[in-house]
Amino acid sequence: MLEQKIDFMVTIEVREANANGDPLSGNMPRTNANNQGIISDVAIKRKIRNRMQDMGHSIFVQANDRIEDEFKSLEKRFSNHFTAKTPDSEIEELSNKLWLDVRSFGQVFTYLKKSIGVRGPVSISMAKSLEPIVISSLQITRSTNGMEAKNESGRSSDTMGTKHFVDYGVYVVKGSINAYFAEKTGFTAEDAEVLKETLITLFENDASSARPEGSMRVREVFWFTHSNKLGNVSSARIFDLLEFDKEKQDKSSYEEYAIGLKQKELAEFQAKGLKVEILEGL
Repeated sequence: MLEQKIDFMVTIEVREANANGDPLSGNMPRTNANNQGIISDVAIKRKIRNRMQDMGHSIFVQANDRIEDEFKSLEKRFSNHFTAKTPDSEIEELSNKLWLDVRSFGQVFTYLKKSIGVRGPVSISMAKSLEPIVISSLQITRSTNGMEAKNESGRSSDTMGTKHFVDYGVYVVKGSINAYFAEKTGFTAEDAEVLKETLITLFENDASSARPEGSMRVREVFWFTHSNKLGNVSSARIFDLLEFDKEKQDKSSYEEYAIGLKQKELAEFQAKGLKVEILEGL
């Protein structure tokens, strides 16, 4: 079992890619009110699940283009293992054993007229860029008609489009593993190592037209292991350790950010029993 609380931070470098498009805004890269880039926690968990699946682990919430069984919906996958008469406690216990993503992130099962909530130990925030981002847009055309042309030009309306991307940015993901919830779902220290590996390789096997190969990469994973279940210090104080150069303007490389940890505070936390690993992305 997992006997220590774990916190982590991941720095992500984005160069000429749409880190996470917003379908309600014409698929523009997501931003907040301060124009900082955003990657939703849902998108991050999707990539983690995909990497877990690539590593051979059984996943409940499989993406439509990555389904490995004959079930095209979560309801069918759920019903393959359980019936309406299966006790809720048995469903919770077996689902945690069957699927790594359930015992990691939790899951709400609302199938077979049931409503069962599994609270997972792994919590992940939205990724946010350290500084405001610049978004560029390109008007693109397709050389062939997708639909029959309805005008004299011979070109249909679907040959035109727009592509949006972030010129450059560094995003930070923050997350924690609660050892008390881990005990309830059966999330182990070995599962934590799997999660660590997925974070290091988060964007492998994830390329698309919006995110070409090499346009998004994990630069560093900061992995903090406490000496007990409660934690030597709060997660908020751990996340406050991250610092970077705020003076230099128009940064265009990861090195110009000079990202690191506040050494004075880190030394205080280490004296209380905190351990830190700094891992390079793949």
